[in-house]
Amino acid sequence: MTDMLSRPGARDGGSHQAPGPAQPDAIAPTKPVIVSAVIGAGACLLTGLLACAAVAVVGWLAASFGGASGAVRAGASVWLVAHKASATVSDAKVSIAPLGLTLFLAWCLYRGGRFTARVSGADTTKDLATASGVLAVAYGLGALVIALLTSDGAVKVSPAAAFFGAATLAIIAGTAGVLVESGAAEDIADATPQGLRDVIPAAAAAVLAIFAVASLLYAVLLAVHFSRVTSMLELLDAGVVGSVVLFAICLMLLPNMILYTVAFIAGPGFQLGVGTTIAPTGVDVGNLPALPLLAAVPADGATPTYLLVLTALVPLGAGVLAGFVVARRGLAAEDSDALGWDAFALRGGIAALLAGTVLMVLMVLSGGAAGPGRMAAVGVPGAVPAAGVLLAAMAIGASITAAVIAARRPAESGTDPER
Repeated sequence: MTDMLSRPGARDGGSHQAPGPAQPDAIAPTKPVIVSAVIGAGACLLTGLLACAAVAVVGWLAASFGGASGAVRAGASVWLVAHKASATVSDAKVSIAPLGLTLFLAWCLYRGGRFTARVSGADTTKDLATASGVLAVAYGLGALVIALLTSDGAVKVSPAAAFFGAATLAIIAGTAGVLVESGAAEDIADATPQGLRDVIPAAAAAVLAIFAVASLLYAVLLAVHFSRVTSMLELLDAGVVGSVVLFAICLMLLPNMILYTVAFIAGPGFQLGVGTTIAPTGVDVGNLPALPLLAAVPADGATPTYLLVLTALVPLGAGVLAGFVVARRGLAAEDSDALGWDAFALRGGIAALLAGTVLMVLMVLSGGAAGPGRMAAVGVPGAVPAAGVLLAAMAIGASITAAVIAARRPAESGTDPER
């Protein structure tokens, strides 16, 4: 209640301040919205670039060849690729975004959005839209400039791709920060129909459940093949400094591997090169780069039967969890007596649809080109079929679970038990 009263203004132009003397803790905006957004975008830009450049310079020190300027340029190129701006190195194309780095940049932009709303006091609809738009455009223009400065004879990054990739990430993450800090996110949630408010957390629960199982499966496979990890480390002989850089690279690519494991669980699987297949029905991959993350990939041939069982049980279990969330939140609502089991089943199906869409988008973003030759195609070529399999199983589990829980609720006086 205090937070609502201390907000500097209302999006409809009125004031949320309580009548009476001015509150001593009310702080007037210190900077215009546009200036605040530009500062926030610049801070996010510098944070991401400095982090990438630092890792690249450390790698240059360990490698003891090339120049420091080339290392900084390489770090900037990785930063651009994290925004899905493909880089062409000689004749090879690199477009696979290290999603761990992308998540870090999204978090920076989210914090930048909150900073923009906080220091500008943006509260009207116009100010909120201006803050989000200027933050995205300024960040995108910064990426465009970096692409122009980074490109030389050996490395080429499309300035247009850099702008649109960076601006898209900024408009998503930055807008979320602006809405949360200004209080608009809470207002939007209050204005959202109860059904949608139940569906979104249910979908999030399903996605997180699938990620959790995929992460556990990947960790188990990595532990089973731990001897491969040690062999790769001995082969690379990176030393202490090089091992730190290698760890940073693996950390940036870890979300990609987890999404590949999700596609593996779904059935269609993924590929680590042109003509390769890693799926529960079999593995045909051949030799792989000496990257410790790839040590978890099963050997060529048939896969264990329990992996096929996971294909059916994991998405079904995630759907059951989503249905439970839908039912629990729906039954706690004031109008729950007016809803029949079919309404709960529908909400469960919508939650599965939303979760499947999110997984499909993430699987599409996780792939791309990772180099020349066979490494020109890495990722989930069957992202749509994989998401379809997950969606169907989750929809069955969510709809049935929500409907059963709703049908078994205690009958209230004045309600129709047949509903």
